Amino acid sequence: QVQLVESGGGSVQAGGSLRLSCVVSARALTLWTVGWLRQAPEKEREVVTAFYWGGGDTYYADSVKGRFTVSRDNNKNTVYLQMNNLTPEDTAVYYCAAKFRGSQDYTNWGQGTQVTVSS
Repeated sequence: QVQLVESGGGSVQAGGSLRLSCVVSARALTLWTVGWLRQAPEKEREVVTAFYWGGGDTYYADSVKGRFTVSRDNNKNTVYLQMNNLTPEDTAVYYCAAKFRGSQDYTNWGQGTQVTVSS
């Protein structure tokens, strides 16, 4: 089982930056994919970024490439999402989520954190 606890988020003006954090608790974390997903009103949920903790490439949605960066601290089992040059289109509830290796769907979710970007 995986538990995820997010922090960060808030309100910022367009062009600003925010950093989200997610503490991940799990056995055999290297067997899990961890991602940041977001849900904006009246929009489909979007995978913003994701990576396999055991290694490999990191995925970024086209909408955030060059602006968002995911990183992790293995000693703290913490994942960070650095978001730069934010736009109003980035306004959403952001979730840290995990899925077991080979799974199609994310099965474990954090509580979500609101990010609001004003123009």
